[in-house]
Amino acid sequence: MNFPATRMRRLRRTPALRSLVRETHLYPGALVYPLFLCPGEGVRREVASMPGVFNLSIDEALKEAESCAALGLGGLLLFGLPAHKDDLATGAYSENGIVQQGLRALKSSRSLDTLVLIADVCLCEYTSHGHCGVVTRSASPASPAPGEAWRIENDATLPLLARTAVSLAQAGADIVAPSDMMDGRVEAIRAALDAAACENTPILSYASKFASAFYGPFREAASSAPQFGDRRSYQMDGANLREAMREIDLDIAEGADMILMKPALPYLDVIRAARERFDVPLGAYQVSGEYAMLQAAFQRGWLDPERAMLESLTSIRRAGADFIVTYFAKDAARTLA
Repeated sequence: MNFPATRMRRLRRTPALRSLVRETHLYPGALVYPLFLCPGEGVRREVASMPGVFNLSIDEALKEAESCAALGLGGLLLFGLPAHKDDLATGAYSENGIVQQGLRALKSSRSLDTLVLIADVCLCEYTSHGHCGVVTRSASPASPAPGEAWRIENDATLPLLARTAVSLAQAGADIVAPSDMMDGRVEAIRAALDAAACENTPILSYASKFASAFYGPFREAASSAPQFGDRRSYQMDGANLREAMREIDLDIAEGADMILMKPALPYLDVIRAARERFDVPLGAYQVSGEYAMLQAAFQRGWLDPERAMLESLTSIRRAGADFIVTYFAKDAARTLA
């Protein structure tokens, strides 16, 4: 039937009608809030490029977690800023690593039982060179050709990632989330978890993590910028959708229980393609650059903060994400309430 018998505006007349027929819903339980843990006590240091985001000592992180639980958020994604770094990222898998300490503290609080604790598994925050894997340097002349001076060693990195995942699971992580993009890391982590009697710990794989310009503020927050080169030899080329599907296929075959897409807004088509193809739980990470550019627009009065925030998150859900990792999680939960 055509106009005037058919009038699409009939179901848009009131807030109640719009809510009743809304196809995509946001709710606090589908939001995950990232936390950056650092040594010390009483530390609450704002990240300059990310207003409202802080490096937190464990005592302050506990306060932040209490706030997240009260708002009904689904979980926390934990990153660590170690006191010391070295070439082999020993802080990532130390029993007394900063995230391991944080996990034990968070797990000791019964009031936080509603929060799923997800521990990022990567080495970049813990290596002195800032890369996500073991680095070897060539013995070539002082001015070698580009790309010949150093190499990220994929297979030598896998045992360190597996050791890190086991350490985090034993410290209390509900989920371990490898974000390094080394080939074969899910299989290595699954085998190590099972051998350590952590067979019930799920793996949330950053299955398609793109080499993106939108990670800049995170690298400030986590102090994890590469000291040389870049990460394009292991993170994905942003032009490749079909390759992303292959990456996800491989990770699921290796034992991933869930997948995470990163970034979110510039890659909504990838999220949609993955949702149509795979039946595992799927999350998306609204990364630091996405958050920072919206915050910059808010500060200049160019965008309405609440509307733009919720619209951006709704677009990610509409594309197919079951849950969203976002620095807006607390603000969105307050707005949705």
